[in-house]
Amino acid sequence: MMGKYRQTEKNAFIDYNLVKITAYEKSFNNIYIIYMVNLSNFDLNLLRVLDALLRTNSTVRAARLVGLSQPAVSAALGRLRLALGDKLFFRQGQGLAPTQFAKSLETPLRNLLDEMETLLQGGARFDPTRSERNFKISGSDFFAEMLMPSLAERLQSVASAMRVHLVDFVQDSDINMIEEHEIDVALLPRIALPDWAESREMFRSGFSVIARNGHPQFEQAGVQPGAVVPIDLYCDLGHVLFSTQGNIRGMGDAALAKIGRTRRVVMTMPVFSGVYRAVAGSDLIALLPTAFARRIAPAANLAVYRPPMPIDITQIIMVWHRRHSASPAHIWLRDEVAHLLAPFDEIPQAVVADDLSRV
Repeated sequence: MMGKYRQTEKNAFIDYNLVKITAYEKSFNNIYIIYMVNLSNFDLNLLRVLDALLRTNSTVRAARLVGLSQPAVSAALGRLRLALGDKLFFRQGQGLAPTQFAKSLETPLRNLLDEMETLLQGGARFDPTRSERNFKISGSDFFAEMLMPSLAERLQSVASAMRVHLVDFVQDSDINMIEEHEIDVALLPRIALPDWAESREMFRSGFSVIARNGHPQFEQAGVQPGAVVPIDLYCDLGHVLFSTQGNIRGMGDAALAKIGRTRRVVMTMPVFSGVYRAVAGSDLIALLPTAFARRIAPAANLAVYRPPMPIDITQIIMVWHRRHSASPAHIWLRDEVAHLLAPFDEIPQAVVADDLSRV
């Protein structure tokens, strides 16, 4: 069989016949098709090494990831360079940087390895007690408080060798991070999703007002914890707003606009913990998700109140790449997270369904 040929850096020619990997390079809208040397002579473990190098940009860290020595990874990189006819990586500071060609392989290679793993697992039942998987969950620090402690307890009891990482939440980039394989699932308010993404509803969250215990204006107005904050008091006091981007308008402002009122946002915080700590140390107030507010209020010396205007309920969803949909390990993790977050749903499921039909 005659194949296509491509000249290497050493002006040698390699027969590309049997294995094809198609990569889509977004920045140039190019399709690269690589035909590798005779499949019977190609070590598929080299693909795992290439994936590890693309993840870490370091032969040392890649070696740890695949369980090889650093010299073995360097040797594997040399074999990859010869097989693919590209330098693949070059030195940059203390690490490596991928060539444009290597970068174009990153996503399709990871997709291929994921599909191979799912294929080899077949219909086998996932055993969390023996799993050593690493998972990354993207979410705000709401989940550091409301999910991770209970998930840690669950993992300790049934999956002690599994590792789960909660990574920073930046809503605008979460979806791209999933596609690029940097995270496994994202927990975020419902948004429009691309075709490759799948989602599952987690819970619906309302909002409550927090203020420090003994707040002088609340005491003067005779407003007890759990009561509705008078609208004039709510609008007169300074507010702390949760915003990862420093925006000074949020859902509370939209709700006030519907009744012709405004508030004074005097501070924004990129994390919920910063919001409630600022409130605890001042006469400012804030809106927080109700379940979160009730959880942190006793320890933070805060009182929780009802807002003076209706605020739209927020639907929190879990999002993942569809390539993981049939993975037994991912299914197990998604089910565990959904089970742990279910108690925070403030509306019965039947009501949620009715509400969604009117959106």
